Amino acid sequence: MDDETVDYKKLYLKQMRANEAAVRILITAQEECEALYLEQTEDE
Repeated sequence: MDDETVDYKKLYLKQMRANEAAVRILITAQEECEALYLEQTEDE
Protein backbone atom coordinates (compact mmCIF):
# COMPACT_ATOMS: atom_id res chain seq x y z
CA MET A 1 0.00 0.00 0.00
CA ASP A 2 1.47 3.34 -0.98
CA ASP A 3 0.70 6.84 0.29
CA GLU A 4 -1.65 7.50 -2.62
CA THR A 5 -4.08 4.79 -1.50
CA VAL A 6 -4.14 5.77 2.18
CA ASP A 7 -7.09 7.94 3.18
CA TYR A 8 -5.35 10.09 5.78
CA LYS A 9 -8.42 12.23 6.38
CA LYS A 10 -10.42 9.13 7.29
CA LEU A 11 -7.67 7.96 9.66
CA TYR A 12 -7.39 11.41 11.24
CA LEU A 13 -11.14 11.73 11.76
CA LYS A 14 -11.38 8.25 13.27
CA GLN A 15 -8.60 9.10 15.72
CA MET A 16 -10.12 12.45 16.63
CA ARG A 17 -13.54 10.89 17.28
CA ALA A 18 -11.94 8.32 19.56
CA ASN A 19 -10.03 11.07 21.38
CA GLU A 20 -13.22 13.07 21.88
CA ALA A 21 -15.06 10.00 23.19
CA ALA A 22 -12.24 9.30 25.65
CA VAL A 23 -12.27 12.88 26.90
CA ARG A 24 -16.05 12.74 27.40
CA ILE A 25 -15.69 9.51 29.39
CA LEU A 26 -13.03 11.08 31.62
CA ILE A 27 -15.05 14.26 32.17
CA THR A 28 -18.16 12.24 33.08
CA ALA A 29 -16.17 10.11 35.53
CA GLN A 30 -14.68 13.24 37.12
CA GLU A 31 -18.10 14.85 37.51
CA GLU A 32 -19.55 11.67 39.03
CA CYS A 33 -16.66 11.44 41.50
CA GLU A 34 -17.09 15.08 42.47
CA ALA A 35 -20.81 14.53 43.05
CA LEU A 36 -20.14 11.45 45.19
CA TYR A 37 -17.55 13.34 47.20
CA LEU A 38 -19.95 16.21 47.81
CA GLU A 39 -22.70 13.81 48.87
CA GLN A 40 -20.39 12.12 51.35
CA THR A 41 -19.04 15.35 52.82
CA GLU A 42 -22.53 16.82 53.21
CA ASP A 43 -23.61 13.77 55.22
CA GLU A 44 -20.84 14.27 57.76
